[in-house]
Amino acid sequence: MLKQIIALGGGGFSMEPENPALDTYILNQCSKKTPKICFVGTASGDAESYIERFYQAYNAFDCIPSHLSLFKPPSGDLESYVMDKDIIFVGGGSTKNLVALWKEWGLDKILYKAWNEGIILSGISAGSICWFEEGVTDSYGDLTDIKALGFLPGSNCPHYDGEKDRRPVYTRMIKDQVLSPGYAADDGAALHFIGTDLHAAVSSRPDAKAYYVRPADGGFQEEEIAIKNLQP
Repeated sequence: MLKQIIALGGGGFSMEPENPALDTYILNQCSKKTPKICFVGTASGDAESYIERFYQAYNAFDCIPSHLSLFKPPSGDLESYVMDKDIIFVGGGSTKNLVALWKEWGLDKILYKAWNEGIILSGISAGSICWFEEGVTDSYGDLTDIKALGFLPGSNCPHYDGEKDRRPVYTRMIKDQVLSPGYAADDGAALHFIGTDLHAAVSSRPDAKAYYVRPADGGFQEEEIAIKNLQP
């Protein structure tokens, strides 16, 4: 049973509606011809416009889209609802609120079970950070460190090139060992893990990059990760 997580630095239907490369990649990792994919918008407060954009995008694919709201739960049995899906896609927003609400509802434990049983976990921004032990977030206003769920070891920084302060703050936190070594992804880049090992890095943009960042000699080292551009 493959345990897969696909963590987007940025891109996908919410940022690149005209470019379905990353969304297609996520769907293609499922062995089923018509996978059931569920959007979880907790980090955005289940913003209706975000949910609508998800359906608008994924109704165009050969899949069965649905969404899970903790503000308007679709079922009293969240575990059965989640375990019926093939792919979970977690949207961006507040990582702090996402982690707090998931733990309150026990969704963190349900998703851990789902991952171990072969349901693909994916997401963007907060939906990327959440799978790691920790990351850099703007949930508090200014960028700072945050503890996440720890399905994957180390730290994570999305929007590495998309927000001007992300890179300097993340590398400083790595240098000062506020955060453990980890993975940074530009907008348009995605990190695909099988188990807890990085399997591939892919991109929807020719200039999107991904890095492994660690402390080194009193500073930090960015190791660029080989990446496959999904665009023809």
